[in-house]
Amino acid sequence: MADVSNDLGNSTNSSVPLAPRLRRTGWRDPRLWLGVLLVTVSVVGGARLLAAADDTVRVWVAAGALGAGSEVTEADLSVRRVRFADAEDLARYYRARDPFPADRVLRRGVGAGELVPRSAVVPSAQVDTLRVPLEVAPHQVPPSVTTGSVVDVYLVPASGERQRGSGPALEEVVVVDAPPVEESFAVSGARQVVVTVPEEDAATFQDVYGALDDPSVRILQRS
Repeated sequence: MADVSNDLGNSTNSSVPLAPRLRRTGWRDPRLWLGVLLVTVSVVGGARLLAAADDTVRVWVAAGALGAGSEVTEADLSVRRVRFADAEDLARYYRARDPFPADRVLRRGVGAGELVPRSAVVPSAQVDTLRVPLEVAPHQVPPSVTTGSVVDVYLVPASGERQRGSGPALEEVVVVDAPPVEESFAVSGARQVVVTVPEEDAATFQDVYGALDDPSVRILQRS
């Protein structure tokens, strides 16, 4: 009995396993650097994907139809995002990040929603315009035509026949005065419509008008 009690009290014969200690990852551990590399690649790749997803540019476009000879201000324009094939195409238009140039007029008409090309805009001092009065029968002009309307002007010979494929004598011009019939020509019943036209276009119009036999004027309004 003594032997048994001696064995139980001897602590040197019992073995208790030591708990394993966690080792900290050192900065030389390749797994750490691999993780850093993966994070960097994902961040850079994500940034490039976002940049590629929106490579459009904000440019000035016409808010409504603008006729030849009309002055252009930012009030006449709106902004649209457009994707261009290259920088050369973009250079043909006005970027909306910059204010639109002041004191500019159109050499030609620009339709509603159309990008405003630099080639169509010049300083007002470089454009000489004339006011051309037109005598139009009431049924040959929309009643909604008024000051500021953009119209096309056709010349129709007395025979009433117009050559197929012939375009307007004046295209996308601005109406600067359009009094009602009772204030125009009370005797003839015609309506007067005055349009502003670049000087060279006005001369061409007069030549075409003079070459026709008693032509009548027909006006189509652009929306």
